[in-house]
Amino acid sequence: QVQLVESGGGLVQAGGSLRLSCAASGRTSNTYAMGWFRQAPGKERGFVGAISKNGVAYYEDSVKGRFTISRDNAENTVYLQMNSLKPEDTAVYYCAATRAVVAMISKMYDYWGQGTQVTVSS
Repeated sequence: QVQLVESGGGLVQAGGSLRLSCAASGRTSNTYAMGWFRQAPGKERGFVGAISKNGVAYYEDSVKGRFTISRDNAENTVYLQMNSLKPEDTAVYYCAATRAVVAMISKMYDYWGQGTQVTVSS
């Protein structure tokens, strides 16, 4: 019902910036809260941030102040602006959609993109 496609990943040096995009398609995509998660090799998929359908954003502590989530409902797109990147931010980043008001745990999300690789070099 909802299809999500991430883009914008790449290789950057520590201290650099990237902006990830998640394009959503589906008749009711604007009614979903959206989340960003990341997974590094050998680690569990972890919460990065989320934004409600009304634009209220929440962040994991390690990215607070560096990352910003926004959404453009007219274009059915959610963004993750990442500044002051650190090597520990290296991971595959996924966007996800949930019918909940907002969620910070992966099992509460109903739809997932395929991910985009972010690599931060020292």
